[in-house]
Order: sequence, then structure tokens, then C-alpha cells
Amino acid sequence: MSHFSLQSRYENETTNTKAIMSILKLSPQEQVDLLGFLRDLVQTPSPSTQESAVAERIVAEMKRLGFRHVCTDRIGNVVGRIGPGHGSLLMFNGHMDTVRASDPAAWHHSPFGAEIEDGVLYGVGTCDMKGGLAAMIYGAKLLRDARMTLPGDVVVACVVQEEPCEGLGSSVLIEEDGTRPDWVVLGEPTGLDVSRGHRGRLEMRLVTHGRSAHAACPDLGENAIYTSARLLFGLELLAGQLASDDFLGPGTLAVTDIASSASGHNVVPDRCELVIDRRLTLGENETKALAEVRRIIAREGVRAEVEVTEYHATSYTGYACHARVSYPAWVIAEDHPLVASAVRAVREQLKRRPRVTRWDFSTSGVYTAGTAGIPTIGFGPGDPHHAHTTDEHVRLADVYAAAEVYARLATELLGT
Repeated sequence: MSHFSLQSRYENETTNTKAIMSILKLSPQEQVDLLGFLRDLVQTPSPSTQESAVAERIVAEMKRLGFRHVCTDRIGNVVGRIGPGHGSLLMFNGHMDTVRASDPAAWHHSPFGAEIEDGVLYGVGTCDMKGGLAAMIYGAKLLRDARMTLPGDVVVACVVQEEPCEGLGSSVLIEEDGTRPDWVVLGEPTGLDVSRGHRGRLEMRLVTHGRSAHAACPDLGENAIYTSARLLFGLELLAGQLASDDFLGPGTLAVTDIASSASGHNVVPDRCELVIDRRLTLGENETKALAEVRRIIAREGVRAEVEVTEYHATSYTGYACHARVSYPAWVIAEDHPLVASAVRAVREQLKRRPRVTRWDFSTSGVYTAGTAGIPTIGFGPGDPHHAHTTDEHVRLADVYAAAEVYARLATELLGT
């Protein structure tokens, strides 16, 4: 190829890049509309299993923006599409539910007031992850309005019950409704960096057994709390001996709840229950984690058993939900084309190279990547450390920027 041809090709590519960037920018009015929509989401409480009102608001917005095939599935996920209805499928995935508000008295801003101060929006779910949801929906809108010829579809999936049971809503959407994407982008907060994985999560219930007796004569009984205390010491030692991975970091173990049962406060308890949160790094799995705890029980020679907990709930649509609280670690290779496309989209749209990192917490990626094997990354507005905190917040400039990156990423993956 001649020097002239190379120069001409470079100029054409540069021109095309600039043209795409100019199209995929939110106008001042679109920023106003996005903000109004996001404030509505934040002002509408949506704890897990109670996402109905937020779902209705999202359906209305998707229809107003011209999405096609907007629907609510059997578990209550809201799904909207843009594109020709054939070809490759890119899924933007986020959850509608939030944790419940912490002590409102501790907040400096109303948890559901959606107050704005110095370009920052405050409220429950602003960071985790209604900011991401709004950005994904408006990112898809940018694509639709640009009228680009996309040889594939973008689907925005707003799922339910991610906070207590990550991956549940996505599994119903993909397995039962048959919406299987070629790529998944999770809108959880990443600080506008790119996440390529996180540790798995396992929740275990450890039950110790004793013998009831009157508290006035404790020697006649066997105190299940004391038995649990012996096991707690072993669990604390185990927590410092877990495997580690160069990228995901170490596995962790934390006892997060303890409860005993007796017929009264003057009775030696015959049962005590511990809940263990176990984060699984690469190379660890459910079988290994259970065996470690069972070895502690055997070493102490006590009457106890450990099992994986189960999640049971009924969605706002009446769908009966059931899942074991056991989720694998997952990582997508740093040189995977999806990661490269995301990095390129951020670099071109925001004029900076994002960090390629991991989440500390768990997401729906445990299903999409860990179970279904679909290439998955994370990108979203908000500092991950602000999730689930008092005065949770997100910078509005980051929400607008995320919307534009989502649109640009879709053009990277689906082509123009």
C-alpha cells in the first residue's frame, strides 16, 4: 500500500472517529431529561422484591424514547431493545433493586430526596446502581437517535433482586426467556474504569447443638453458644490461611450473624446458628470451602453441621424465587476483545485510558460469566466505595459520560 493510501486511510478513520464522537454526545436537553429520569428512579424506593414502581417508570421511559419490544418478564425484569432485530446481541445489564436505607437520621441528605449539590446527586441507589441504569438507557437512546446502521441489537436489561441474590434475574431472562447475548456489560459502579472480574460468594449456615437446662443449673446442660465460640476461634484462624490470586486477591471469611434458640432467657440454649460469608478467589470453590469448615468441626469434636444457605422470595410479579447462595469467581482475560473494545471506547470518548481492574463485591457476572460463560465486563458511573453507604451519591458528569461511553462501546462491538 502506498504512503498516500495509508495517509488517506488514516485521515478517513480519524474523520469517522470524530463524526461518531460528535453524534454520540448528550445534548443539554438530553442531559436535563436523563437527570429528571434518574431523580424519579431515586425518589422511588425499590428494595428487593418491591421493584414494581421503578419498573413501571423504566417501561414508560423506554417507550417514550422509542425502544422496541419493551416488556416485563415473568420475574419482573424490564427489557428494551434497539437495533434491526437480528445479528449479534449486546446486553447492558443493571439491577433495579437497592438495599434498604440505613438510619435516615445519619444522612445529611434525604435518602429518597434525590437532592443535588455541586453537581452531585444524593440518595439510596444513586451509585448502586440507578445512575448506571439511567446511563445505559440513555446510551441506547443516543444510538437510536444517531440512526446508525447496526448489524446487531442492543438490549437493556433492568433486573430484579440482584442485591440478595446476584444473577437470579439475569438467569431467568437468559435461560427461561431465551435472551442470550454475545456480550454483557454490567453497569455497576467502577469509577468509569473497566472491571474484568471479581471473587465468588458463598453463604454458609453453621448450626451447633447442645442440651437445654435451667440457667440456674448450667452444668446440667450443654450450652450451644459455648460450642459455637470454640468453632469461632477455628474460623478466625482459617480466615488468615485462605488462598490468594494475583489479580482477584485473597479469599475471605467473615461470620456475619449469630443467633441462639432457647425457651427463655433463663434457659441454656440447645441450638446456636452462625452465618458465614465466604468470598472465593480463583482456585477455590464451594466443595473446598465447606470441607474447610467441616474439618474445624471434626477437630473440635462437637455436634454441628454446615450447609449452603438457600434464597427464597416471591417477586413483585408473583414469581417464586429459589436459589442456592453459591456463586463462582470469574475473570475475563485482559486481552479479550471485549476488554479491548471497552478500553478503546473510554479512551476515545473520555480522552483518558481507564484502569482495567476488578470489583471487591459480587455482581450478576457470577451468572453471566461464571455460569453461562458469556464474555462480561463492568463499566459504570460512581465510586464503588460509595455503594451501600450513608449519603450514597454519584457525580452527574460521570453519569452523562457513562451514557456516551455505552453508546460508543456498542458501535465498537456491533460495527457501524
